[in-house]
Amino acid sequence: MELMSQLGDGFAVALTWQNLALALMGCFLGTIMGALPGLGPSNGVAILIPLAFTLGLGATPSLILLTSVYYGAMYGGRISSILLNIPGDEPAMMTCLDGYPMAQQGRAGEALALSGVASFVGAFFATWGLVLLAPQLVKVALLFGPAEYFALFALAFATLGGISSTNQAKSAFAAALGLGLAMIGVDTQTGVPRFTFGEVHLYDGIDFLVAIVGLFALSEVFIFLEHRGTERDISNRPKMEIGRIIPSWSLIRSCIPTMGRTTVLGFIAGVLPGAGASLGSFISYSMEKRLVDRKKTFGTGDPRGVAAPEAGNNAAAGGALVPMLALGVPGSGTTAVLLAVLLALNITPGPLLFTQNPDVVWGLIAALFIGNVMLLAMNIPMVGLFTRVLLVPPRILMPIVAMISFVGIYGISGSSFDLMVMVGFGVMGWVLRKLDVPLVPIILGTLLGNEMEVNFRRAVNIADGDYSVLVSSPLTIILWTVAIIGFILPILVGGVVRRRMRMAKDVEGSTVD
Repeated sequence: MELMSQLGDGFAVALTWQNLALALMGCFLGTIMGALPGLGPSNGVAILIPLAFTLGLGATPSLILLTSVYYGAMYGGRISSILLNIPGDEPAMMTCLDGYPMAQQGRAGEALALSGVASFVGAFFATWGLVLLAPQLVKVALLFGPAEYFALFALAFATLGGISSTNQAKSAFAAALGLGLAMIGVDTQTGVPRFTFGEVHLYDGIDFLVAIVGLFALSEVFIFLEHRGTERDISNRPKMEIGRIIPSWSLIRSCIPTMGRTTVLGFIAGVLPGAGASLGSFISYSMEKRLVDRKKTFGTGDPRGVAAPEAGNNAAAGGALVPMLALGVPGSGTTAVLLAVLLALNITPGPLLFTQNPDVVWGLIAALFIGNVMLLAMNIPMVGLFTRVLLVPPRILMPIVAMISFVGIYGISGSSFDLMVMVGFGVMGWVLRKLDVPLVPIILGTLLGNEMEVNFRRAVNIADGDYSVLVSSPLTIILWTVAIIGFILPILVGGVVRRRMRMAKDVEGSTVD
């Protein structure tokens, strides 16, 4: 009953005209961001962070806007997958396998509507999982001391690369780079400047919002400029016919068991650190294919092959919010960006969030329910509009992204130095993406580096310089064990998983070309 009362208070916070308008705007913009190949939820949220701060929104409205963008981008990723056979982002890759064949059969509208329903089911029940699981995880988190938090942060760095990481060494390099960036500024204990090179603007350290917008948004502008006029410029591709938009009840009913099973799988994948929506989508599709594909119809336009990955990746998106809100440790790349937003708003995620800022957390959860309903109502009748977004040429889109980035960051800080830093991070992000170095561990290092250092020093000082305190409790031993396994496992089995994902995409996709 207490949970329902708190959720009711959250709806009282979320159900204002301003918050409803922000949720609607976030869902709309997020769907557009997700539909554009290459952007995805992480970039979508990063691009719109300056907008949220420029509008002068408070903590709850800002989070409602950006989490609506997050959920909207997860919905929108299926549009280009189904119509163009180009995933909007990595989690939408598995949707191509049956979504594009359905579109070629003249059933693009049905595939888009079915994926919207599956996305709603996955995200809706994952939000209920967040309501039920996060407060229980908070009770466990209250047992954490400095040594446990240090081990928890180490676990986040070790596992955020995930099973789908292309190279664990590159992930480790990115995390080390992020930790190095976090050391810039005045040492909080000694007051000695570190790595500032005499530049007074760096005494307060690197503003992680500047780093995020540069690494994600500006680097995306540079990538699009580099590939202008090539096959990545999708504005010249022929438009696919939509056909019937509303799927029949019998079609939806045949997919209900699939959506139920894959929602559970996706949510579990989202809660586990480092797994994320990509693995949730892959596991959901693979398991469902083994369970129900007796006639070998998966890969040829089976509706269940559309429902499975869509329910799975949207459930994983909701699941990834659980460790971010309850422990302050992001479960995915996009939640790492949302963590930066919370910290920028002077809100510390973790065990005390539910007691110190209940209006923020429960208002956010209520807005997720509202946003899911908005997305379902919006995505089916407005399919035609969202598909036209795919025809927007990059020469129009990218200047808008750059303008939002520059105006937003200058509006936040009022410093031309921060604009130069943002451009520097944009160039760095462009180079690192060309080298296949993941960007999320850099952001995570910049965000958590100071807290990691503070907890390390505090634990060692309490133990009078005895470093064994870092592995002295059962909880720290468990966390270090999970961290080691989480780092080594992708090295052992990650290559196999990635190969199977690519083979499934290449082999089954070639059967419909």
